[in-house]
Amino acid sequence: MSTAAPTDREKPNGPRSRKGAATRARLLDAAKTVFEKDGFLEARISDIAEQAGLSHGSFYHYFDSKEQIFREIAKEMTDLLNAPLSTAIFIPASTAPPRERIRAGIRRYLESYRAEARIIGVIEQVSRYDAELNSERFHHQQRDRDRVVGSIRQLQALGLAAPDIDPAIAAHSLGAMVSRFAEMWLVQGLVESDLELAAEQLARLFGNALQLRDRPRPQEGQDDDDLDGPRPFLRPGPHQG
Repeated sequence: MSTAAPTDREKPNGPRSRKGAATRARLLDAAKTVFEKDGFLEARISDIAEQAGLSHGSFYHYFDSKEQIFREIAKEMTDLLNAPLSTAIFIPASTAPPRERIRAGIRRYLESYRAEARIIGVIEQVSRYDAELNSERFHHQQRDRDRVVGSIRQLQALGLAAPDIDPAIAAHSLGAMVSRFAEMWLVQGLVESDLELAAEQLARLFGNALQLRDRPRPQEGQDDDDLDGPRPFLRPGPHQG
């Protein structure tokens, strides 16, 4: 039984034909099913190929190893979980205040996590002993973390978040809070909740930690009533997407 970390090289070129792309997608879907059922260590390439309806040798036309295909599935799941940043939090068309957008983003994150909890549980398990995969996931998420850091800085500059909070520490810590809660709830079954309550509570904790406001903090000599005006969008920081 192989316990090698997912460190094998990736094939330099993907499939060049539509049929090849479809076959590669079949293998990814099949591998996801096998990893969900058997876990990473017990999964075999022959099982993945059989699940996809392909020969054992066909697998190696698209992937070098089960480590490589697992690594690719992990990247896909990371992108899926980070999607709410663009579809709920940083969407330019939204005029909702930051707290509402954060809640919508957390809710969509939890929905995606719940739908893919089985494979995400396997990925989290492997990441705990596989430093290479853990590092790859961390760096794959870097752009999205930078967007959150940039947004916190903008909220501080606009007087909508506490100015003495370190944006990088806040982004990492609050992101870890949401992801760890999702794992404890949806993978490990250690806590009980429902989706709406979880989203509302996590968003409240997130907003309270940043001391978010819908309107800028008043300057000396001003009252809150003096600060009427449009609420700014929550956006990524400069040069971050």
